[in-house]
Amino acid sequence: MFMLSPQEKKKLIDKYQNHDGDTGSADVQIAIFTERIEQLSEHLKTHKKDNHSRRGLLKMVSKRRKLLDYLEKDDPKRFAAIVKKLKLKR
Repeated sequence: MFMLSPQEKKKLIDKYQNHDGDTGSADVQIAIFTERIEQLSEHLKTHKKDNHSRRGLLKMVSKRRKLLDYLEKDDPKRFAAIVKKLKLKR
């Protein structure tokens, strides 16, 4: 339902990885969270009273924000690049 298919996840990993075999860098995690957040937001537009999914959405947004904060502090160039690629408001 809200989960990314393995093919979608592989495409995201291939697009945002820093080197071959990179599946867990902050860039990849942020991209995956962003995709899941978008899917869940669409779901919540039609199912306004689904509070369980809304809570999950808020947790994902918080995790993504923490990763972005870390990346901004650790490597501002990579942070700027990922924000631009994903078209985030930062």
